[in-house]
Amino acid sequence: PSDFAVAVAKEPAACAVCGCVFPSAAALELHQRVHTGERPYTCPHCGKGFAQPNNLRVHLLIHTGERRYRCTLCGKSFISSSHLKRHRTVHTQEKPYSCSRCGQSFSQMCSVRRHRQQSQCEKPYSCGMCGKGFAWIRNLKTHQTHTGEKPFGCSICGKKFSQFWNLKIHRNIHTGERPYQCPICPERFSDPSNLKKHQRRHHPQTYDMSYMCRACGKAFSGLSNLEAHERVHTGEKPFRCDFCGKRFSEAGNLKKHQRVHTGEKPFRCDQCGKRFAWICNLRTHQQSATGCGQQAVGSLGLG
Repeated sequence: PSDFAVAVAKEPAACAVCGCVFPSAAALELHQRVHTGERPYTCPHCGKGFAQPNNLRVHLLIHTGERRYRCTLCGKSFISSSHLKRHRTVHTQEKPYSCSRCGQSFSQMCSVRRHRQQSQCEKPYSCGMCGKGFAWIRNLKTHQTHTGEKPFGCSICGKKFSQFWNLKIHRNIHTGERPYQCPICPERFSDPSNLKKHQRRHHPQTYDMSYMCRACGKAFSGLSNLEAHERVHTGEKPFRCDFCGKRFSEAGNLKKHQRVHTGEKPFRCDQCGKRFAWICNLRTHQQSATGCGQQAVGSLGLG
């Protein structure tokens, strides 16, 4: 290539999709696979594809079992230097990553992303009528009552509603269906709000659930618990794996999944010392013909 072409290739380049700037055209080309979904590097053992060769190299260590990076503080070993670096923050309490909007610090970059998605810092969906911002588009749709638009109409009586769930509850009036049952007594209701009133009036000692799902009537003690449950109905998956891009509806499920990439095995058989990434695998092992009928032991404090 000419000197001019080499010079251009080394100039900063911006992604036309998201606007991120990269130090060279080559770096931009690698990044663009995030948008195109291209994964040209394939694992010969399991067939999994990767966008970058370094990610494939790290993944291959899962198959070989090699863990060359060892923590000098606790002795735990990892398959890559980045995993070790991330682990060290547990000991040092270091929080090198901060939110550019509010300044809050975190030990991991994925925690920053989660914070911006769930907090007041990042609200990409705004109401065109009042300007109020929302983190999730479903919350914006719920909020949008300024226009008076009611796109959901009852096919029986013609009454219209701004939200689908309100129409669904309304239909119970016509069908006589009472799908919302009190967990304490046999009473059933056609509307979840009536169930909530009933529980507070007749079962005040046992009822402390303030947040109720309008889709199924299930009640929760905290807003975060309700929001996590609602993803069952919406299919929303806000938690993304930084290694492979797979998404999850709950942070706990993401954490379990990431053990595939990190090689972490927190559950140890107390009888034979064999370690497992998931508790279900440990239980299966203990129930097999090995005779290891011991309870699960977490990795904290164990070698």
